[in-house]
Amino acid sequence: MRLGDQEIGGGKLAVMAGPCAVESYEQLLESARAVKAAGAHFLRGGAFKPRTSPYSFQGLEEEGLKMLRAVREETGLLIVTEAIDPHSAALVAEYADIIQIGARNMQNFFLLREVAKLKKPVLLKRGMSATIEEWLMAAEYILAGGNYDVILCERGIRTYETYTRNTLDISAVPLIKQLSHLPVVVDPSHGTGKCALVAPMAKAAIAAGADGLMIEVHPKPSEALSDGPQSLTPQNFQALMDELRVLAGFVGKSL
Repeated sequence: MRLGDQEIGGGKLAVMAGPCAVESYEQLLESARAVKAAGAHFLRGGAFKPRTSPYSFQGLEEEGLKMLRAVREETGLLIVTEAIDPHSAALVAEYADIIQIGARNMQNFFLLREVAKLKKPVLLKRGMSATIEEWLMAAEYILAGGNYDVILCERGIRTYETYTRNTLDISAVPLIKQLSHLPVVVDPSHGTGKCALVAPMAKAAIAAGADGLMIEVHPKPSEALSDGPQSLTPQNFQALMDELRVLAGFVGKSL
């Protein structure tokens, strides 16, 4: 899949990085400059934030989308951001280069049919309790609707383990490669919920054959309005990217 001069699913690893949520223009721009300097190709950031608690930060919505577009113009990074319902999907498509469907919406079939019509690349996250087959069938809704630019994202599943936020299913990567032609990226941030586990799981994902990574990076994780404990600092992200450049060569890819 090609987006401008970027490629997902070929010989180059695609790295999508940035804060969980867009909090301010300054925070987003600082994050974008940091991840671009480290070698990321896409900026991730949520303008719409579906949260477990109704009292948690819900995102800046269209104002956040405008900030994402402004930062894209400033940095040249392509934008990955989430659409949460059929009504917001067209709005998100006006600003995003890739529309993300979050884990909670993996089987929101009305939303899947809607993004199929928009003809923008879609990043489909695996539901927190979804089987591989259910995940692939969700992708089929988009493909059957005429949108063939679908990226699958493994982001951990819910198991009996409580020490980590989720259980990152690395085996899903080679399985998807056997069962589908679609590119697959891995999100070790949501997959573990702990910043100390992001780097080793990112490296494991690349070793397993992932086409890219989605990693949360925040200038000040301790002050983040969303998912601070799993976010890397810019310095830690730079160190990870340096390690991934070496690892990429061992699996026949470049970063």
